[in-house]
Amino acid sequence: MHPFALLLDIAERSRYNASDLPQQTEAVSYWRGVGFMLAGRHFVADMGEVAEILQPPRLTKVPGVRNWVLGVANVRGRLVPVMDLAGLLGLPSKANWRSRRVLVVEQDDHLSGLLVDAVLGMQQFPVDGRSDTPALEPAFEKFVSHSYERDGREWPVFELRELIQAPEFLEIAV
Repeated sequence: MHPFALLLDIAERSRYNASDLPQQTEAVSYWRGVGFMLAGRHFVADMGEVAEILQPPRLTKVPGVRNWVLGVANVRGRLVPVMDLAGLLGLPSKANWRSRRVLVVEQDDHLSGLLVDAVLGMQQFPVDGRSDTPALEPAFEKFVSHSYERDGREWPVFELRELIQAPEFLEIAV
């Protein structure tokens, strides 16, 4: 076979066996948040509302405050009040101390720590999977306006900034 004919044969077989070009797909937008457990339920909080996640720090008790105020912690030179989120909502915690974490929320120049049962890492959901009617216990309804569904599980979006501006959160004195 002549070398040019061999090249034509190779080119023809290559075109015949070539894969089709990829189809143009529509880009999916995602909403991202920090997943956490509270009173046996999965929740997610907006990534922009969580400044950091800590293991429960050493706390100094504060006298004359409600029982869900656990105390204050020194976090890199800043005082952070730490509250038990389940206790604030009047719910029992369903986790041991080792799995618990503190979500630090920054509002203006003030930090607040919220103790949750566990942190489930970053979660992402397709934006079109948003639902505006999550089925929740009454304790959560004030701080959850929508949810996302993934793999058969509903993930209510807990509005942490709404919580730290709520009167029941701000009135900590007994």
